Amino acid sequence: MIAALMLREVRRGLTGSAWLAVAFFLIVAALIPFAVGADAALLGRVGHGGLWIAALTAALLPVERLIEPDRADGVLDQLALRGVAEEAIGAAKIVGHWVAFGPLLLLATLPAALLLGLDAPTLGRSLVALAIGTPALAALAVAVAALTAGLARAGALAGLLLLPLSVPLLIFGAAASGAGGSAFALEGAVSLLLVAGAPFVTGAAIRAART
Repeated sequence: MIAALMLREVRRGLTGSAWLAVAFFLIVAALIPFAVGADAALLGRVGHGGLWIAALTAALLPVERLIEPDRADGVLDQLALRGVAEEAIGAAKIVGHWVAFGPLLLLATLPAALLLGLDAPTLGRSLVALAIGTPALAALAVAVAALTAGLARAGALAGLLLLPLSVPLLIFGAAASGAGGSAFALEGAVSLLLVAGAPFVTGAAIRAART
């Protein structure tokens, strides 16, 4: 049942929202040189941070389709009746969401790095940092989607919740992309904490929405 739910999330993501998130990621990366100028040295200093801003904003796009459609259609209730724990549903959705958009985002980092003029070492560190951090972005997106499911203007509210919660990940992820070293360990710790805690937040939010 859990594996089927994961595959369902992957299929739903790959049919539209994941590609939209990747396109948005590339558009944001392409706009950064226009904002800061074409100075190669300046782009080299801020480009890796720009990749993280692009990834964070792209993670907001699919929030409204992660939980709310299943809640409205009664899918979550049917899973509960079959004995599937809400935390397991949250974990399955996190894994499925990351599989749908995480690898695509990492591939999109290559052309984005060219747009930002990043050198090879910075690109390598950025890829590793994003590989560590994107599961946490997926976990945050699912948890926030569960917290805002069924509410009016859920998309705007999700942004208000997700952006502050992602600040530690953004700080350490950008630091790891730029300098590496111990920042990778700090980013990994934050990412692990978010991934481990998100299923429980998601499960509690699903139960609260049912009462």
